Amino acid sequence: MSEIFEKRVLKNGVRTILVPLSSTKAVTLLVLFRVGSRYETENINGIAHFVEHMMFKGTKKRPTTLHISKALDRYGAEYNAFTSKDHTGYYIKISREKLSEAMDILFDMLLNSKIAAEEVDRERKVIFEEIKMYEENPLLHIENIFESALFQGSTLGWNIAGTKESMSKITQQDIVEFVRNYYVPARALVVVCGNLDEHVFKDVETGLRAMRAPASRPRQWQRWRGSIGQKLNLQYKDLEQTQLMLGWPAYKYGDERANALSILHAVLGGTMSSRLFVAVRERRGLAYSVRTDIGMYEDTGVFAVHAGLDAGRLKEAIKVIRAELARIVKSGVTAGELEDAKNTIKGRTVLQLEETNDLAGWYARQELFFGKVETPEERFKKLDAVRREDVLAAARDIICLPRMAAAVIGPFKDERVLIKYLFGA
Repeated sequence: MSEIFEKRVLKNGVRTILVPLSSTKAVTLLVLFRVGSRYETENINGIAHFVEHMMFKGTKKRPTTLHISKALDRYGAEYNAFTSKDHTGYYIKISREKLSEAMDILFDMLLNSKIAAEEVDRERKVIFEEIKMYEENPLLHIENIFESALFQGSTLGWNIAGTKESMSKITQQDIVEFVRNYYVPARALVVVCGNLDEHVFKDVETGLRAMRAPASRPRQWQRWRGSIGQKLNLQYKDLEQTQLMLGWPAYKYGDERANALSILHAVLGGTMSSRLFVAVRERRGLAYSVRTDIGMYEDTGVFAVHAGLDAGRLKEAIKVIRAELARIVKSGVTAGELEDAKNTIKGRTVLQLEETNDLAGWYARQELFFGKVETPEERFKKLDAVRREDVLAAARDIICLPRMAAAVIGPFKDERVLIKYLFGA
């Protein structure tokens, strides 16, 4: 894992973290902006993701997408971008000798993208196809319709890519104004991870010196106020396999109970020896995949069960899943499960953070959302302090049938049957 990291707020107001890793010849440059789909309004839903696409469409120095990609491919770089509900990120992983070239290219894209009208219209069609790809793939789409049920009435429940209707209305000027309002120093974070030295701070400051504060205060995200009652989103598709997600609101970024929840996740559905995997797949052959998922936002989180199930045996599968949930709420985890889960989490973290891009992400998300960074070693100490009673308390706090939301994609037209399976006593 990393050596001692260093953090500075540069003269231009951009927070920057250097994470040295002398054991590698690679370096990752990661830039995050604290903005995502939950900052949007209904008429521009999908614009944060649209902006991400437009950053690759050319600058004055590199006029087209091909100029940008060729400049990076020349060095064998790995590069991409992503949009979530609360942040947008861009990264380049490259040989340490070419870090200055990576900075020149990425900072040029973020500061000087042309956002030409013809490119906006062309890329809009690409995003239409991306939306269609997700909607036509149940494995990908189930999370969207699950969170639309869980966070009903909130921007957290919206599709990150938007809808075809909202995407059709977004204009070139909307995109330009969004960049001006949100791609600003106060929302930016740069993390550079790998074999590097302190001169990188100066290079970041110089490269982003043209970034300016917004002319006016942009829209902030709307706090999710919670909701009461069970919710189901059902999408009919004539498939042999049914996609199922069920779950609850959980803990936000920085909540101290998150470590207990991560152990609950590992024991219940985080590994191939977890309770759900054994009960649903190994003992009964009801699913190819079954797992639990955790997500976190600034004001809430998600804890969910996701399974791909035989449509004809859905009732049986839901019964088994609910029984395992009830068992862990009643009795919690064993001492052996607690110890094994801690070792699983530590081991996976160590393996994951061997890569500069994953290590950069570890530091970036913590700094972006709660202004302080916990090293892997510090996290392990807190994990070791979690007791069985803490895991039981987390299970009882989160897994509550009256607050459960669910989503199903499969050959079912009558939601009353599914409501009985999912929510019945």
